[in-house]
Amino acid sequence: MLDRDVVDGVHRISEYFVNWYLVEEDGRLTVVDAGLPASWRSLHDALNAIGRAPGDVEALVLTHAHFDHIGFAERARSELGIPVWVHENDAPLTRRPWLYMTERSPLAYLSRKNLPIVASMVQAGAARVGPIRTINRYGDEDTLNVPGSPRVLFTPGHTLGHCALHLPERDVVISADALVTYDPYTDTRGPRIVARGATADSERALASLERIARTDAGTLLPGHGEPWRAGAERAAGEAMRVGVI
Repeated sequence: MLDRDVVDGVHRISEYFVNWYLVEEDGRLTVVDAGLPASWRSLHDALNAIGRAPGDVEALVLTHAHFDHIGFAERARSELGIPVWVHENDAPLTRRPWLYMTERSPLAYLSRKNLPIVASMVQAGAARVGPIRTINRYGDEDTLNVPGSPRVLFTPGHTLGHCALHLPERDVVISADALVTYDPYTDTRGPRIVARGATADSERALASLERIARTDAGTLLPGHGEPWRAGAERAAGEAMRVGVI
């Protein structure tokens, strides 16, 4: 589902319980995260819907390298020549996206209520996600030279190289999985960090919420769940209150 102009010039694509984004600037585009493999078709559909073409995409920036966020990244790189950017700490994960650290086994969260989520991701090609052959690395405090000029917020915890992206002129933070409004592991809604079954270091994940809060952004765009429009500080506070699951 395309949510056009969720904030000015930023479009959300929400499918298979995952969000990814298109950022526009002067007719040029940055893709933020890459969903699952089936989202390849959605990329082309979304570009067509906003009157753009694949040639208008100049970069694909990954907030982190879990399998459900890099789905079509290698295909975009190899078939369209789009450079893929990722934090240097997550570079090894782009080569082995299924072998990531967690504090608890993901299997501990399997239940009847979240089996449809698992089935949806499998249907969208989760098991087929492979490595990204060539990447560009960014650092902790970079402002990326890509359309939208997002400022990197280093928010480790979910992964060791997780980063949120701040677009201050648009009053928005793409928080990705540093702060979500829906956790597919526990089938719960509201601002929170992702459950320990998909988090490398929950203590660091909670500490990273302060960086998001300090942006004072009005809108948060998470990797899972609906946009949050009540401010970064309040979202971070609620996530701290929920704590670790």
